Amino acid sequence: MSAYRERLLGLLGSDDPEEVLSGTGKKLEALLRTLGESGLEDRLAPGKWTARQIFGHLADVEQGIGFRVRQLVTSEDGHVIQPFDQDRWAAPYPNLDPHDAVRAFSALRAWNLSYYRTLDSAARAREGLHPERGPESVETTVRMLAGHDRNHLAQLQGIAARERPA
Repeated sequence: MSAYRERLLGLLGSDDPEEVLSGTGKKLEALLRTLGESGLEDRLAPGKWTARQIFGHLADVEQGIGFRVRQLVTSEDGHVIQPFDQDRWAAPYPNLDPHDAVRAFSALRAWNLSYYRTLDSAARAREGLHPERGPESVETTVRMLAGHDRNHLAQLQGIAARERPA
């Protein structure tokens, strides 16, 4: 198993991915309010993304994974999953409104969760081949997404917990 997959699945553990996924939008809205404009350019550590960039990344990942799951469900056996370069996708984030990102995330998440709830066990078991990580099923992809949420929520919570000048 790839280290990345293992790390994300470890962040989810045995928790219900749908429960995690359904709560992320409200948590992002609250964190955006807590951070305010003054916190958007803060980073958890040097070399890490700013809060603004994390909000943009989450919106893009929601779009990308929703598409990926639909491809896995509807493609012929042997589908090759198209990876995406998150750093290239992140290039415009410093110039984008994180409020738009959170609104897009929340709308896409609601739509994607509705779709995921329609999937039976056979659809959830469908696999594709990720060029960097090997075989991944729909179920694994959804579970990884929940772990991904937890990873970035923890980063945003860490940024939000810092004291800022008044």
